[in-house]
Amino acid sequence: MLAPMRVSPNELVDVKCCIRPFRAQGCRLDAEQLGDTLVIHNYGHGGSGWSLSWGSAEIAVGKAMSVLPRDIAVVGCGIVGLTAAVVAQRAGLNVTIYAREMFSRTRSVRAFGAWTPSSRIALTEPAGPAFAALWEQMARISWRYFRACLGLPGQPVEFIDSYSLSDTPPRNREHAPATSSFAATGVPQSEGEFAEYDSLVRDIVPSSTNLAAGENPFGTAYARRRSQMHFNFTGYGHMLLSEFFAMGGKFQNRDFHSPADIAALPEKVVINCPGYAARDLWRDQTIIPVRGQTGWLIPQPEAHYGLGYGGVSLLSKSDGVMVMHTDSTLGDMEGVGNSMELPDRSNIEAGLAIVAPLFARMAGGRA
Repeated sequence: MLAPMRVSPNELVDVKCCIRPFRAQGCRLDAEQLGDTLVIHNYGHGGSGWSLSWGSAEIAVGKAMSVLPRDIAVVGCGIVGLTAAVVAQRAGLNVTIYAREMFSRTRSVRAFGAWTPSSRIALTEPAGPAFAALWEQMARISWRYFRACLGLPGQPVEFIDSYSLSDTPPRNREHAPATSSFAATGVPQSEGEFAEYDSLVRDIVPSSTNLAAGENPFGTAYARRRSQMHFNFTGYGHMLLSEFFAMGGKFQNRDFHSPADIAALPEKVVINCPGYAARDLWRDQTIIPVRGQTGWLIPQPEAHYGLGYGGVSLLSKSDGVMVMHTDSTLGDMEGVGNSMELPDRSNIEAGLAIVAPLFARMAGGRA
């Protein structure tokens, strides 16, 4: 028996805005020589940074190992940078992270925190078939690493049941005919341009099942359930930082203004993981901002599940109930090109109002 979530605005304790670093070609994982410094780039994961972090870290560290370094630098302490640092340590390297902020203050902890490995990771045409194969490699590597985190203290990674609810029959999304394209404008113009790779790993990811009327406690006409992997930011960050420092890792607070600042570091091999900051730091105009925000309700361990309904997504984790409210008609085009990081509490409160009747019905009509 599922417990209803408490979704009154009184339970809303925080709203955070996140800018996802989207690249039409997919994340950047090439190497660049800056004088005597080898820089391996590892950024531009769109909405898939958490999900693909271990896979892209293995690829980046493999390229760093090609010159047999003993010491390396990692620029950035978001989830991609911190994971790359730990993978480099496990390969036997001495690692120093250089970043403006520690993990708990990065954009990474403003994300939704669920396994979404192909969420706005690329556009089908600019990325091409070679990236599809690379994506599958990263996804499978990451899935293996995440499974090794299950059951650890602090529950850094968990599976929970998630419910997709609707009042009308579910159907495959039909993309409206596009009047323009990324190729013509340099910015995605329709949801249909975004790559969809999830089918490449459907053999390892749980699929959804339809619920019969008697199994659906939410009172909607249609419901599907699936087991979903998610990440608890507090426990996960503590796990990675504890390992990083226990293995001799060092952190230096540093703000970079140009590639020359990175080339001046004492380490001559650098894994570059600045996230959205790469747009300014590397003058990388291939990075397109994709704005999103999450609201946080207080933790509700008695209601440990997720759901999606009417453009609202809820995910009850040990560190709080995450809320996202998007325009369901926009799909992947939501927030594209928007770099405004000011949170909008009214958007989250409107989303809570949409799902409140679901939980009132679960509670037998009580508010």
